[in-house]
Amino acid sequence: MGGNDVAEDDRLTSSQVNPDEEPIELSLRPQTLSQYIGQEAVKSQLEVYIQAAKQREESLDHVLLYGPPGLGKTTLALVIANELGVNIKTTSGPAIERPGDLVALLNELQAGDVLFIDEIHRLPKIVEEMLYSAMEDFYIDIVVGQGPTAHPVHFPLPPFTLIGATTRAGVLSAPLRDRFGIAAHMAYYTEADLTAIVYRSATVFNLQLDDQGAHEIARRSRGTPRIANRLLKRIRDFADVAGAETVSLAIVDHALDQLQVDQLGLDQVDRKLLQFMIRDYNGGPVGLNTIAANIGEESTTIEEMYEPYLLQIGLLKRTPRGRQVTPAGFAHLGLPYSE
Repeated sequence: MGGNDVAEDDRLTSSQVNPDEEPIELSLRPQTLSQYIGQEAVKSQLEVYIQAAKQREESLDHVLLYGPPGLGKTTLALVIANELGVNIKTTSGPAIERPGDLVALLNELQAGDVLFIDEIHRLPKIVEEMLYSAMEDFYIDIVVGQGPTAHPVHFPLPPFTLIGATTRAGVLSAPLRDRFGIAAHMAYYTEADLTAIVYRSATVFNLQLDDQGAHEIARRSRGTPRIANRLLKRIRDFADVAGAETVSLAIVDHALDQLQVDQLGLDQVDRKLLQFMIRDYNGGPVGLNTIAANIGEESTTIEEMYEPYLLQIGLLKRTPRGRQVTPAGFAHLGLPYSE
């Protein structure tokens, strides 16, 4: 991809899902809210809403899940449907190209079912506008026929729950955003929660893991379960080749050093971004498009994939004039900081 040393799908610390990993992702996914680790505030609220909807024998209100990629939005949607005891139909914004595609999806739903749309911010405008009446009043109006014979048809729908997931809640239109009765922000995970996730995944992999090793994987996983599971999978390869029965801290350190994942979970692309800003602009401020052009990435990729974690851990900050590397960012790279 552009001038990158490594393509996005090949980045070990990318929080985007890799199609090759979907079977293993499914095996690692919890089925119930009690099995779902982390996001305690979101879970406790959803438990109430789900229980209330079941008691009233109504469909759950529409749910918007937003936050950085890899934090379990899709998994949570599947858990919600399972807790409700209904079927779920999954799709994504880019996959619904025409109104007819949406009609086909809605036509398959039974009363109370869940329609999950990932990347809902990427819905075409014409499809989004058709969703308004479907979400609010459970009907859609479609035009049948062409030319003089064309006529509108009022198409009633069974009550259903739309769960939308997005990494960019800020770009959703106000009419769409306002039709979600439940909005849940998915936050980065704590090291304690990630350690528990690593242990659970190790059990699925039939892998022996000591406490220090598990904690170190969690510490370098950028607060993201998908990355924790991806690192664990690669570390398992190093352990198998070394003939180690237990994954120890020494094996984890060696594997992550080989994989160029540093003490804060940064990989070579993250470091390349910070190094460019320091080398060419004394740490900034630098415009987003300038950064994108120089490291060979799309500006949206930087904004969604790299920036959130670098901002979270205080290596980068946003200013009115652009992005700026903080003193902590200089220190992490072992470079002297000057005003």
